[in-house]
Amino acid sequence: MDSDRRSFLRGAAALSVPFTVRAAAQSANDKPTFGLIASGGRGRYLAKYFTQLGAQCVAVCDVREENIKAALKDYPSAKSYYHHEELLAQPGIDFTVCAGPDHWHCRHLLDSMKAGKDVYTEKPLSKSLQESAVMIDAVKKSGKIVQVGMQRRSAPSLIKAKQMVDSGMLGRITMVKAKWHWNVARPLNNAPFQGEVDWERFLGDAPKRPMEPRRLRYWRLFRDYSGGNMTDQGTHLMDVVQWFTNTPGPRAAMAMGYVAKNEGAEHPEVFSSTIDHGNFLTTWELNYCNDFEDSWSILFMGDEATMRLDDGGVVVWKEQWKDNRTPIVEEKAPVPIEPHIQNFLDCIKSRKQPNCTVEIAQRAVAGPHLANIAMSVGRTVKLADDLVTLS
Repeated sequence: MDSDRRSFLRGAAALSVPFTVRAAAQSANDKPTFGLIASGGRGRYLAKYFTQLGAQCVAVCDVREENIKAALKDYPSAKSYYHHEELLAQPGIDFTVCAGPDHWHCRHLLDSMKAGKDVYTEKPLSKSLQESAVMIDAVKKSGKIVQVGMQRRSAPSLIKAKQMVDSGMLGRITMVKAKWHWNVARPLNNAPFQGEVDWERFLGDAPKRPMEPRRLRYWRLFRDYSGGNMTDQGTHLMDVVQWFTNTPGPRAAMAMGYVAKNEGAEHPEVFSSTIDHGNFLTTWELNYCNDFEDSWSILFMGDEATMRLDDGGVVVWKEQWKDNRTPIVEEKAPVPIEPHIQNFLDCIKSRKQPNCTVEIAQRAVAGPHLANIAMSVGRTVKLADDLVTLS
């Protein structure tokens, strides 16, 4: 294992390794096969829908024995590994489904493409602005199909709502308000794991430290492994904001937040940020200590109408509010995962670009990355040619 880790833990320069472009192998029964990299809860969730839509899971890997065993209950004929490099060496895999922690997203993507695989990777695209740039360059050189798991891009109801905005229904949009409320914050459980855990593999190129179960159990709440809830949920909502407004990306951000009830965490579960898009502002707020208007919503505020998106649907009100409180549009707006996965499966056959490319995903996570930096330094940060400037 030590020699394997030494070969894996390479610096940022090694992220730009050249790629050999190979056509994906097609299984004998014309049923696409995939390897599941990181078979935790999210990975198994994705694998379920991939198999329902006609793909076959032939390999799984994870750093936790429990997660591997859980995946093998669903896919008993699949081969299992602790290291993704071994999975990628298995013959007959057409694509990978990557659902590991954020600090592994770049390496899992690059290694999968180097092995000749197409890739469905979970969001957010990257752990940093620098990684985003490396990943985009690598995908362009690889010729592989890569879909990022931001499923709103493939939701028919949101595509229709986007068309409403494009029609000019809202007029000039001057502010967008995005939020996420869940009352789920609790002190972090640091009890030992059941079963074997490859702690060193989990750490990867993150700073070395002794085993601390809560860091693996809640990796999203620690700076070494993730951008926190800011980038996790923020990449979903900022993508919709920029998609609906035809905005290429953010210019600047500022933010404040704190750990309220997630005792032991580093990333806050209560925060407020403002992102400057040039001709409008977006506020992005999250509170995991309150259930008011449970889950997510995005409010597009135009000078002719206002649109609200949430789990309940799409609602549009004409101006002025005091005289026009009856919606002019009120429709259900589900966001199922199946269309997004089906789009990827279609694209690995057609070789057309999928609905959520790495370029789209890079723009979506850029604002949340900026907001995290702003929160850390206590100043407004701006996106420049060299990625970040402070003001």
